[in-house]
Amino acid sequence: MSIHLFPPRQLDAEAFARDAAVLAGELPLHDCQRLASELHGPPGDALVRWQAAGEHRSAADGILRPALRLQAQADVVLACQRCLEALPVSLEVDRHFVFVPDEAMAEALDDESEDDVLALVPAPDLLQLLEDELLMALPLVPRHDVCPVAVRMSAADAGFEAAMQERAHPFAGLAGLKTDKPA
Repeated sequence: MSIHLFPPRQLDAEAFARDAAVLAGELPLHDCQRLASELHGPPGDALVRWQAAGEHRSAADGILRPALRLQAQADVVLACQRCLEALPVSLEVDRHFVFVPDEAMAEALDDESEDDVLALVPAPDLLQLLEDELLMALPLVPRHDVCPVAVRMSAADAGFEAAMQERAHPFAGLAGLKTDKPA
């Protein structure tokens, strides 16, 4: 067994799988800028806890290939789409990725494979992959089961309705010009 350092931004997926290596850590949520932009407010000191483990798995073609298992967990606060109040959500990721020599092969095998199939070149960015998976774990329409505040069911209020009634109709002046024509 060889000893490698595995920088997560340019992961040597073949060596990582061969060594059955494991990387784990905590990443400040504010470092995941795309994910942080989806939150109800600033991420504060929230963390993403993650682990990546090298292994070998087969894709749809049955050939044993370098792979990794990525697991992550993050507690985030989203905006409820019903009441617009804060909604705490726990994101969980547990995905397998199989690596193949090039993009063409990855594209050919990805649709038929249970796991995601990625190209070895360029070297995968593990932290970008982690953020991508967390983004895909977000609920499509985040909302409370029961909202903590009453939900307004109308976009207009009483003041709006009164202003609309007071406003003169744009063609009201034409009614005065209307004359009856003799038959």
